[in-house]
Amino acid sequence: MKLVIVDRDGTVCVEREGYIQTPDEWEALPGALDAIARLNQAGYHVVVAANMPGLGRGLFDSAALNAIHTKMAKQLAAVGGRVEAIFFCPHAPEEACSCRKPAPGLFQKIGERYKIDLKQVHAVGNSLSDAQAAHAAGCVPHLVLTGRHAPQADAPLPPDYPAATRVHADLAAFATAFIAEQESLAAATRAQAAEAGGASDPT
Repeated sequence: MKLVIVDRDGTVCVEREGYIQTPDEWEALPGALDAIARLNQAGYHVVVAANMPGLGRGLFDSAALNAIHTKMAKQLAAVGGRVEAIFFCPHAPEEACSCRKPAPGLFQKIGERYKIDLKQVHAVGNSLSDAQAAHAAGCVPHLVLTGRHAPQADAPLPPDYPAATRVHADLAAFATAFIAEQESLAAATRAQAAEAGGASDPT
C-alpha cells in the first residue's frame, strides 16, 4: 500500500486561532484539495493525522468534528480526491498523552492499522511538532510553509527540526515534487530490471 500522511490545519485547510470549531470555519488552502487528488491519481492513499485539542478543551464536540470532515470530504470528492482515514488526538496538551504530536503515537497507529513500514511513508505538516512526530515514527518528514507559525521561506530551518526535513511552499508544491520523484525512481527501477533481464550469460 502506498501511503502519504498529512496534517490538517495549516496544511490542508486554513489554520485559525482558537481552532476550527464549525464547518463554516473550515476553508481549504489554495491548491490543497487538488494536491490530494493528484496524490490519489498517482496511486497514493492519503491519511490525515492531526492534533484536535479543542475536543479535550470542550470547544467543540464529535458531532461538530464529523460535520467539518464531511465538508472536507465533499469538497475533495468534487475535485476527484479522497482521504482514506482521519486519525486525531483529542487530548489537551496538559493531558500528556502519547498520541499528541510531537509524540509519534498517531503515526504508529496508522502503521499498525495499515500494516505498513513507516520508513517507506512520507508525512507532511506545517509545524515543528509535525516534523518531529513524523521523524520519531520513522517517516520521511516534509514541512509546508502555510501554517501560522511557519519559518521564513528564505531562511534555514531552526535546529530543532529533524535534519531530514524537506521544505515546500505548500501541499501542492509537495505533491508536484513528490510525484515527480516517485515516478523517476520507478522509471530507474524499471530500467535496471530491463537491463538485468537483457543481460546475456557469458558462459
